[in-house]
Amino acid sequence: MSSLLLILVGLILLILSVFILRKFVPRKFNPIVSLVLWVLIGFLAYQLYDSIIGPVRFNKEKEIRYAKVIKKLKDIQAAELAHQDIHRTFVGDFDSLVRFIDTAKFAITTRRDSAYADVEKNRAFGLDPQTGGYIIETVVVDTIGYRTVKDSLYQGTDRYKTMMNVPDTDQQFDLDAGTYIKNETEYSVFEVKVSKDVVLQGLDKDEIIKEKQTISVDGVNGAYIKVGDMNDINTTGNWPKIYDTPAKGQ
Repeated sequence: MSSLLLILVGLILLILSVFILRKFVPRKFNPIVSLVLWVLIGFLAYQLYDSIIGPVRFNKEKEIRYAKVIKKLKDIQAAELAHQDIHRTFVGDFDSLVRFIDTAKFAITTRRDSAYADVEKNRAFGLDPQTGGYIIETVVVDTIGYRTVKDSLYQGTDRYKTMMNVPDTDQQFDLDAGTYIKNETEYSVFEVKVSKDVVLQGLDKDEIIKEKQTISVDGVNGAYIKVGDMNDINTTGNWPKIYDTPAKGQ
């Protein structure tokens, strides 16, 4: 804001100078002085316009790039959660994650209510153990088939084979997995991230610095775009809900 104000003040002063100098500078020098001043006015006007529209252009391009990155992070997140669902752990390298997707299958199950005699309780009360009055109610889960993880998560496409690549760069996401202990209990955790410097490379450096310091409910907070956390039990991303709408993800 301070730079914007200085440019605005300078522009106003230059415009006033044109009209003032015309009265005090000899007529034969008026065209030269006026030309120089108008060139300076044009330069400051452009700087003023760029100071206003620059952040707008930056934010527009930022949202486009963030949407692409977050779409990839969601694919990685889905793969990690599937791995945890089947193997009870997360995986810390992309080669293993891709092999898992190529080969793993989800069990297709059905659930049904069931009941059977509570043998011990019936015997304790002197009842027929097998037909006594006490029963145990339970839910029986039957496996009726299998569906590949690839088809379930990626609709048969092979986009998961390139999910490790940060869009429009030659970089890959940083992936880590391990364990985290909380209340003396060990939990499997993972984290995938990429620096905003990588995602926003080529854009205004001052705007990138400000973006890395973002703290807002409507922004991607911090210096990274990430999903998961190595220091917490958290499998979500650090982006706001606006990036979860279809318009942002396409």
